[in-house]
Amino acid sequence: MSLLWVDKYRPKDLSTLDYHTQQAQELKNLVEHGDFPHLLVYGPSGAGKKTRIMCILKELFGTGVERLKSENITVTTPSNKKVEIMTINSNYHIEINPSDAGIYDRVVVMDLIKKIAQSQQIAITNNQREFKVVVLTEVDNLTKDAQHALRRTMEKYSRNCRLILCATSLSPIIPAIQSRCLPIRVPAPTIEEISTIISKICKKEDTAIPATLIEKISKSVNGNLRRAILICEACKVENNLQPNRELPEPDWKVFIKQTATIITHRQSIENIMVVREHLYELLASGIPPEIIFKELITALVLKCDKQIIPQVLQEASTYEYRMWQGNKHIVHMEAFVVKFMCLYQRHLKDLLKDF
Repeated sequence: MSLLWVDKYRPKDLSTLDYHTQQAQELKNLVEHGDFPHLLVYGPSGAGKKTRIMCILKELFGTGVERLKSENITVTTPSNKKVEIMTINSNYHIEINPSDAGIYDRVVVMDLIKKIAQSQQIAITNNQREFKVVVLTEVDNLTKDAQHALRRTMEKYSRNCRLILCATSLSPIIPAIQSRCLPIRVPAPTIEEISTIISKICKKEDTAIPATLIEKISKSVNGNLRRAILICEACKVENNLQPNRELPEPDWKVFIKQTATIITHRQSIENIMVVREHLYELLASGIPPEIIFKELITALVLKCDKQIIPQVLQEASTYEYRMWQGNKHIVHMEAFVVKFMCLYQRHLKDLLKDF
């Protein structure tokens, strides 16, 4: 079975990372010297956070962390409800996304991590550590209750368990967790770095790709290296490497732009219901709410008059904050859409008065 380029050419060691090499060397020194702390790795999507985490694990435990298996674990809530969550683990670490459990993420954090932390390593060789590692992804999506439970778990089981937290943004994470971790920011690679990496991959794949197309891809992905490699491979599969070709855009992004068109075309209760269905469909497809919100605002701003853009952005920040404070993301996204419709319609009426 052939691997995607993004997996086939993913660096396995800190020494083979293609960018942020100074940071890679500092991480290598961190692993080699002294006690290993809890880590909080954060940065934009596609910047290489998970790649660096896997490289750190390999430095800690050796090649054994590459022998991965998927496993579904069932956790029982206080109300005797069974919650099933998927994990990826090796003999030395386990990776889970507690936010997949929704409002029961607190139970996952308290119960699952507790079981993992209480188990000891079967055999410890010279190049291995006495602790296991729990990798928690999308920590910025955890509820406040789950974060406070995580903070207590970090303190209680710090002797034989280390946590590596992965997040896109630090702002939703409570200060108590941030203060107990070593923060590691992974910035997005530059356009030049993305271009260099794509050129190397294409050379290894014996694919002749014009420099103009490489630059076009690098500029279009907004620092998302993973997406750049996927687009490049898609161009190769389509056998269309012309410099002037249109780059493929994800269906969900096109769908959000269509939603923005509906919002600006007509402000009515009927259209609000249509937009609600679109938002539900995007969430059901697994698109994160913060991505939906961001792309929708971007599409709406491009259709707005410059005079109301500051007010639109101010309202967007308010509703985004409320979205993270609550549990039902759809409610706050829909409330923003209604608010935008009111602002947009009022602005149109003001323009008509001036004529």
